[in-house]
Amino acid sequence: MQKNSKLLKKLMLAMLVAMGVVISPILRIEGMCPMAHFINIVCSVILGPWYSLLCATLIGVIRMFFLGIPPLALTGAVFGATLSGILYRVSKGNLICAIIGEIIGTGIIGAIASYPVMTFIWGRTGLTWMFYVPSFIMGTLIGGTVAFVFLAALSRMGMLAKIQRSLGAKVYDKPKTYNKQPIANKTEC
Repeated sequence: MQKNSKLLKKLMLAMLVAMGVVISPILRIEGMCPMAHFINIVCSVILGPWYSLLCATLIGVIRMFFLGIPPLALTGAVFGATLSGILYRVSKGNLICAIIGEIIGTGIIGAIASYPVMTFIWGRTGLTWMFYVPSFIMGTLIGGTVAFVFLAALSRMGMLAKIQRSLGAKVYDKPKTYNKQPIANKTEC
């Protein structure tokens, strides 16, 4: 079972990276990439903070090399992806904490970290430390809202816990109850 869950984690990671690369340029608002934040939060909740960091890094590198995106693809993703997963775990599965982690990590830390990268490495002039904060926060709010609606729906249906269990990830969802009797969580092969 352990070997199977590791393979499933890698497959899920590959699917999330592919989705992130494909949908980020399609569902994009100038200066914002809300679908990248959606992917970060979903990956954080389903796989955990370190897989989410890896996912954000892979998406960023692929977007930079093949789509010509500036280094914002990395600075605007890795901090939020990691903090989202960490806060989700520390809060013992609170989806709002995962979203707050993405907002703080990307909207504030990533936005501020983008200034020196874009100024000194990329050569952009006329920027301030807070230049990227408004657009990064708006992007995280849009992506975070979509992620919350999606993950909350999965949780209500009992699918979030089932996905997490099948991947060998930490499960925080409580069993659904009906008439004060827990409904058995069936594991199917």
